[in-house]
Amino acid sequence: MTDPYAAAPYPTYRLIPSRFPPIGLFDTVATAADLAAVMDLVGWTNDRLVASRIARLPHQEWVYGRPNASIVMAAFLHVSPAGMRFNSPELGAWYAAAEIETAAAEVGHHLRREALARNVSEMVRTYRSYSARLDGLYRDIRGQQSQLADIYASDRYDASQRLGEAVRASRRDGIVYDSLRRRGGINIVAYRPTMVLDVVQADHFEIRVSAVGRRIDVRKLTSPSRPEAANGR
Repeated sequence: MTDPYAAAPYPTYRLIPSRFPPIGLFDTVATAADLAAVMDLVGWTNDRLVASRIARLPHQEWVYGRPNASIVMAAFLHVSPAGMRFNSPELGAWYAAAEIETAAAEVGHHLRREALARNVSEMVRTYRSYSARLDGLYRDIRGQQSQLADIYASDRYDASQRLGEAVRASRRDGIVYDSLRRRGGINIVAYRPTMVLDVVQADHFEIRVSAVGRRIDVRKLTSPSRPEAANGR
């Protein structure tokens, strides 16, 4: 049976901790040669991990010379030491959700894991949101949690990383899958930076979680002096 593929939902949303400010390294350079020179100048290529990761991306997949290109490239070059659900530590990917509520649930889950790891009762962090259009076709594994139980395992990524890297190696665009953190939510992982289009920074949110319980408190920040309260789960 042929694996099903589908277009990504539109728009999609991604939340990034505000403690990581946008760095416009990729936004204004005009050519790949210019980009390599700028990366060398600012010391990015002195970081062995970053240098090896960008070497794994074909030049035609580098994005530069457009707004928020650096945000896109950072997702591929700055990676968790253990990787994420559908990527190994060798190269990152662009993760997003079809709903801002799902994006908040996903980051809230990881924030709670961090609270447990740090042995603190709660954690609060501010995130900024980005919307984007994801072009291309995506391996569609929605509605298959029972058939793909190892891929959807909530406590390990070994099988899902193998699937993800196989999809990437086949030059496919990514995977669309069910959220494990919000019932009915949809997530997408994109493996090709050039398919992440029309990236726009939007609202800021404060997310608070406790180390115990499942509640996620989400507060939309309209301005430093006038926060707007909202709750999410």
